[in-house]
Amino acid sequence: MARQRPLPIDPLAEAKRQWVAHGWAEAATGMSVVTSVVRAQQILMARIDAALKPYGLSFARYEMLRLLAFTREGRMPMASAIARLQVHPTSVTNTVDRLVRADLAAREPHPVDGRAAMLVITDAGRDVVERATAALNADVFEHVGLDDGDAEELASIIARLRKDAGDFTDPRPVPDPL
Repeated sequence: MARQRPLPIDPLAEAKRQWVAHGWAEAATGMSVVTSVVRAQQILMARIDAALKPYGLSFARYEMLRLLAFTREGRMPMASAIARLQVHPTSVTNTVDRLVRADLAAREPHPVDGRAAMLVITDAGRDVVERATAALNADVFEHVGLDDGDAEELASIIARLRKDAGDFTDPRPVPDPL
């Protein structure tokens, strides 16, 4: 993505000013939050896309490969992948179809449920996800654009928003070992 010159004003601050001027003061901060998060997502996705382009991966395909690579045996049921990635089943199916066509993943029959499929990372998939992870770490995650304290605070704030929206619950306490 070609880097643009900075605008002379912050268009989101101007939008908030306009919201207030038009009598929507009660909604102005919320509009500012939503549009700021959406714009930040666009900026970060452009950086992610640039880092993943040499590996022929979208972020969705990268996430699927990384999820599979994190498992002990490099495999998991399709239903588990859908739940963990928190996206529509059709999106996961399309992502897996592309990974299978690229020989980065495979589908195998589920060992117990004949109607279900297991997703399996291939050796080529494992290689590409490791190289892509190194690129993402170096080009995006290690230098997200905030200092460590701000990054931790932002992640914490967004986690609260997600939790309040029903995205997840606090884990149950793990019992002490016997």
